[in-house]
Amino acid sequence: MAWHSIDWASCYRRVRSLQRRIVQAVRAGAWRKVKRLCYLLVHSFAGRALAVKRVTENAGKKTPGMDGERWDTPEKKAEAVDRLSRWQGYRPWPLKRVYIPKKNGQRRPLSIPAMIDRARQALYLQTLAPIAETTGDPHSYGFRPKRQCADAIDQGFKVLRQKTSATWILEGRVPGA
Repeated sequence: MAWHSIDWASCYRRVRSLQRRIVQAVRAGAWRKVKRLCYLLVHSFAGRALAVKRVTENAGKKTPGMDGERWDTPEKKAEAVDRLSRWQGYRPWPLKRVYIPKKNGQRRPLSIPAMIDRARQALYLQTLAPIAETTGDPHSYGFRPKRQCADAIDQGFKVLRQKTSATWILEGRVPGA
């Protein structure tokens, strides 16, 4: 299939529908159904196409991994969608290690996966994100999709305005980690 002929609205609708069904199954405690729906999402064309799109249209799209590949043409992207469907004998590539300088003069290690591994990670993220959001703490706001600082401030206000709430707030920070 050609990359430009993909119906993206249909792909988003299909993935969102499967994710919604996963959330419903998790809430119902039907873990066999969750497993089947996750399998469906991972092996669906829509899921694979959106995973490749996510990997090729982000800030790191120009960075090749250990395989030296870059999916920068529509033909390579379409071929990558097809490659994601092949699970027989799949083994992940080793990570490419790069050291980035920090402000204090030290260097921080960064590991860069191969493009195919990035796409597989994005594909599994589509599957696991609804489960994590459903089973996770409802009042956790850091690094979660569709959560923002205003939500945390609002929750803090709701908790602290009660007459039985705490008088003091202790804030802590761990430096340099």
